[in-house]
Amino acid sequence: MGLISDERLSGLSNDEILRYSRHLLLPEVGVEGQKRLRAARVLIVGTGGLGSPLALYLAAAGVGTIGIVDFDFVEASNLQRQIIHGVRDIDRPKTASARDSIRAINPSVNVVVHDVRLSSGNALGIMEDYDLVADGTDNYQTRYLVNDACVLLGVPNVYGSIYQFEGQASVFYAKEGPCYRCLYPSPPPPGLVPSCAEGGVIGVLPGIVGTIQACEAIKLIIGGGEGLIGRLLLFDAWRLKFRELKIAKDPNCPICGSAPSIRGLIDYERFCGLRLPSDEEPIETITAMELKERLDRGDQLQIIDIREPHERAIAKFPGAKAIPLGQMARRVDEFDPAVDAVFLCKIGQRSIYAIRALRDAGYGGRLLNLKDGVNAWAREVDKDLPRY
Repeated sequence: MGLISDERLSGLSNDEILRYSRHLLLPEVGVEGQKRLRAARVLIVGTGGLGSPLALYLAAAGVGTIGIVDFDFVEASNLQRQIIHGVRDIDRPKTASARDSIRAINPSVNVVVHDVRLSSGNALGIMEDYDLVADGTDNYQTRYLVNDACVLLGVPNVYGSIYQFEGQASVFYAKEGPCYRCLYPSPPPPGLVPSCAEGGVIGVLPGIVGTIQACEAIKLIIGGGEGLIGRLLLFDAWRLKFRELKIAKDPNCPICGSAPSIRGLIDYERFCGLRLPSDEEPIETITAMELKERLDRGDQLQIIDIREPHERAIAKFPGAKAIPLGQMARRVDEFDPAVDAVFLCKIGQRSIYAIRALRDAGYGGRLLNLKDGVNAWAREVDKDLPRY
């Protein structure tokens, strides 16, 4: 029977036959396949770089119901790659902008908006109404959440990820092959893999990977072709090379193996190391305005910029000493424990890991993290400094 039961299928109108005629001419799709596309319900998690081509191409293909999950707002920095949004959408909810773009392409699509952050508390309730889920997220905690919910619900997870010039795509479907945990049993340590917001991404890459995800979703719905179940497709945009890895189902996988230990959704923030144990010392923060006040009154401070040279060239922080994150522990002797040290990066995330690295190296001085990083300084203090 496949993903779409025959009971949900109905005939195509003359307008639909005209609109989707290039599909109908393909014997692999035909009238039957187009009817399945119209009956399908697809949830897209994230309406950013990957979610943009996913939503646009699935709408153009005639997928009947498209759900979109996002809680973020459109920013100018999104427009370099998130083609579902435009300049006039800046500061709008991404779900609203994406809904309008989907309807502009295909008014017959039923767009269901979930303007929330996907969590362990709401994921199953949202995802249970869909035939498959397309993961367009950019963080590990949500990837594991989406995977586990898909396994528990028995639906395919069309996966994609991007970073700088490299992309990955696969289909994780526990009924027929491995799940995401079979490939990645545990997440990397926090801070080891920067997000696109911190590490950058070439604008066309999510378009390529997201379109591959859309293609996989269409094949799953139609029920044909050779899909990516059990295969991981790797793409290097800088060298324009594709590679493929076989993925085996792990019989000891904690959620899809023969004796699963995970039978419900868990705390994914803690699982990915983003929630500190209760006995770990919290990171002390300082706001941009508080830092300005201390500098204005002449307080002696060690201001440490942990960004790499190419990133510092975008927006230089005045008076800061450059010590990249990877050099922090071995340069602990350059710090004066008697003077407060303020650490900064773009948005105040990587600098947290620099502080932890110094603590682990035995440094005993006071360490402060600039909240929201250089962008906060540019927004609140120095309006001439570019935000990025």
